Amino acid sequence: MASFGEQQVLTALKGVMDPARGRDLVSLGMVSGIAIRDGNVVFSIEIEPARASQFEAVRKAAERAVEAIPGVLSVSAVLTGTRPPVIRSSGHGHDHAPAHAAPRPALVPGARAIVAVASGKGGVGKSTTTTNLAVALAAQGLKVGLLDADVYGPSQPRMLGISGRPRSPDGKILEPMQKHGIVTMSIGFLVPEDTATIWRGPMVMGALQQMLRDVAWGELDILLVDMPPGTGDAQLTMAQQVPLAGAIIVSTPQDIALLDARKGLNMFHKVEVPVLGFIENMSYFCCPNCGHRTDIFSHGGARQEAEKLGAEFLGEIPLDIRIRETSDAGTPIVVEDPSSPLAQAYMQIAARVWEKLSGTAPRPAPRISIA
Repeated sequence: MASFGEQQVLTALKGVMDPARGRDLVSLGMVSGIAIRDGNVVFSIEIEPARASQFEAVRKAAERAVEAIPGVLSVSAVLTGTRPPVIRSSGHGHDHAPAHAAPRPALVPGARAIVAVASGKGGVGKSTTTTNLAVALAAQGLKVGLLDADVYGPSQPRMLGISGRPRSPDGKILEPMQKHGIVTMSIGFLVPEDTATIWRGPMVMGALQQMLRDVAWGELDILLVDMPPGTGDAQLTMAQQVPLAGAIIVSTPQDIALLDARKGLNMFHKVEVPVLGFIENMSYFCCPNCGHRTDIFSHGGARQEAEKLGAEFLGEIPLDIRIRETSDAGTPIVVEDPSSPLAQAYMQIAARVWEKLSGTAPRPAPRISIA
């Protein structure tokens, strides 16, 4: 239990001044989102985006001020601010992006390819799909990272069976958590599982930037990003500030899910991120007792939508209790039963995704035999 609280953090930050206004950060109302856990402190400093570069020294001063509080183990301050989206023309004329727009920063320079896994709505199994694809890619010999970008509802700690919090040897850069052959980072490692994250858009964007920039990801063949559902701040942050190699759209077959999936695809098109293809999750159900097949959510809708929109259909995953059970247990089906048809479906999709990104098939995984 920390021997200090939010008030001590605010008191320390009252000694940090905004050089342009001549007043401290607290009295100016620039400090928000203070989170304290086990001696580790995270908070946001809200600024105008144009002041980001000149405010870096102030951010570091704020971290030093809080580090001086007895009992503080690490501090991470995030600069947050709203940023207007790049607005593209609908087909004629010129784009309306500023002529002086800066290139996207390499927030994860060691990643060969960064791929967003997205859905237009929640409840379609996007996180389960992302987890199994990550493990499937690793099983095929690739160095894989997984970023849980769903700040409000992080799922990866549970699905990967990881508990505890990441280490930070220098108090600034976090070491990602590791399991099942992949490295991963999630806000779920930094806040208690039953704690609601009540953050505004700029704070969410700042948290995502921090999990990309201030994590020792190392050299990766591919970093999968488990996106939150919808087309909000998190999606725009990733699309505008991260050099995404592509996006994968996950949907169930029914019309209402496909309608939202179409919105997700259109968003990525507008920000010029290539869509690698569609995955139809919960595609059909086969009774484990009699083998009878039922198309609970219809069937084939994602394939038809992909064809209609000119995108590739990457594959379908059935609705199966074993996928749910293994996800809840923290051992994805690709790990629990790699030779099963379910695991092989993920493996085939993963192989196709990497083939599209690299132009080559993945390296074969070593075969381990136990005498």
